[in-house]
Amino acid sequence: MSTANSLVNDVRALLESAPDVGDVLGLATGSADSFASLAGDLLDGMCGGNTAIGKIVKRVYDTNASLIEQSVYDITETARRNFEPGGRAATLLFARGVHATMAHRVAHQLWVDGDHNLALAVKSTSGRAFATDIHPAAQIAAGLWLDHGLGIVIGETCVIEEDVSIWHSVTLGGTLRDSGPTRHPRLGRGVVVGAGAILLGNISVGAGANVGAGAVVVEDVPPATVVVGPKARNVGAAKVDFAPKKNRTG
Repeated sequence: MSTANSLVNDVRALLESAPDVGDVLGLATGSADSFASLAGDLLDGMCGGNTAIGKIVKRVYDTNASLIEQSVYDITETARRNFEPGGRAATLLFARGVHATMAHRVAHQLWVDGDHNLALAVKSTSGRAFATDIHPAAQIAAGLWLDHGLGIVIGETCVIEEDVSIWHSVTLGGTLRDSGPTRHPRLGRGVVVGAGAILLGNISVGAGANVGAGAVVVEDVPPATVVVGPKARNVGAAKVDFAPKKNRTG
């Protein structure tokens, strides 16, 4: 039995043993007949009963077996790292970070396939549901754990390697001074980013590095090191100005 089928069977057993859970989530026991169907129905419900997004999610997973493998690994690792007593089934059903990651994987596949407008529509709709803003072009390898999943911002040119863990309210953004193809951070394998950290610009965080909660990072971080703390300092004249020139004062 495949890992995906085993997970689906575990979810089906959970829903059969606790019918009220399925009612709350908008899932019938019959929803769990395949991973693609389960994912579609789950995100349909999480996005406020949006049947259109549910159909898109099911279609994309149905036609991309590697996407299912990635998501099952995301779920497995989230359950392991989060010490989830309900295991993978509870993680899939209840973990907001998993739902946000699944939605991104669907949006990213659409982006790669050239359907940019639909990718952005999925990103926008799921972002409202999960309080995230993850550009569909961002490249995210398998094993991502978004703990809590709230307030995550991931820019268009971000690259996140395998087995990265990110807490809530983290920004992987740009500096507004670079419009190039590598203007957002790159996170190496196994990086851990604490809550509220802000990583900006064309920087690399090396494999196994830890970024402390609340840190502001604008320079490369060596592998297997820890960086902590905000550090704002005056570096000269302002470089970004969106105000119309006629409204300038002084």
